[in-house]
Amino acid sequence: MLQIVFNEISAGEISRLDTLDQLELLDAFKVTEATLENIDGESYGKISRDGVNLYRFRANDYRVYFEVLDGNVIVHRVLHKNTFSDLLFRTKLPVGEDEELGKSKHFWQLIDEGKNARRV
Repeated sequence: MLQIVFNEISAGEISRLDTLDQLELLDAFKVTEATLENIDGESYGKISRDGVNLYRFRANDYRVYFEVLDGNVIVHRVLHKNTFSDLLFRTKLPVGEDEELGKSKHFWQLIDEGKNARRV
């Protein structure tokens, strides 16, 4: 299992969840090398931009967006599934959620904001 590191933004986002939701999300969020090699598109997804791989973990109503660097899982954002509802989830587009997010400028702005936040 890889070490999970939150930044100030993602730590704040997860801390706003109910305690039970936090515990359930963190209990389910187990990242291993094997998981990353066998992305299923359901629980875990992969989004690429400019040769950088960003991963998505989906559990219940939440999405955790993270990157793997130097053996660490760097969590950039923890978002409710409806965060992108107007953008993607209700659009009935014929492509996958991860593929469409990879094309969204707004999505990458959220991720870049998380990447640039101080790690805690």
